[in-house]
Amino acid sequence: MTTESLTQSQPATSHRQVSPTRLKILQVAAGLFAARGFSGVGVNEIGEATGLGRGALYYHISSKEDLLYDITTAYMSDLIAEGQSILESESDPTLRTQKLSRALMMAISEHLSEMTVCFRELHALTDERRRAVMSLHSDYQAIWSRSLSDGMAKGTFRPIPSTVLKGLLGMYFYSFLWLDPRGPQNAADIGDAFAEVVLRAVRA
Repeated sequence: MTTESLTQSQPATSHRQVSPTRLKILQVAAGLFAARGFSGVGVNEIGEATGLGRGALYYHISSKEDLLYDITTAYMSDLIAEGQSILESESDPTLRTQKLSRALMMAISEHLSEMTVCFRELHALTDERRRAVMSLHSDYQAIWSRSLSDGMAKGTFRPIPSTVLKGLLGMYFYSFLWLDPRGPQNAADIGDAFAEVVLRAVRA
């Protein structure tokens, strides 16, 4: 998959693009959805938790589902942008893997509520939006696939099946089940440790 095709399916929503007020709404809603589930949280509760009245809240959002969609796509949009930047700026296959690994774990740690919502509440989205979220995940996987392919072309890495790559990425994404951002091991250290697992799996 080319960089152009990756960009085409990437939605506009990104933590880097929204206003401070909308970012606060997304973060508060993500925390509520992660703790109590999408169906267990009402718009009024989101308004109260953000300190905005119902009218002020609807000035910044269209619906609760729109919030859910933006929550599940914003961190992925940022991940894709960061991954593309690493692809373009780092040519060494081993260092690139380490940078991708660290960036992914730090994003998961910083957006743990969003990760939880994405995996647990994706069913609450309409079919079209659910497919859009899954397409983003595929686009992000393609970044890793391209990086590994470059490593194979240079003789640094060996070929691995796509299912193995999915499993390796699952090691990262399902860390939302146990990751404690305040724990003794920080996200960067975990990213470095996971990078070694990936490198052991793909080294020629």
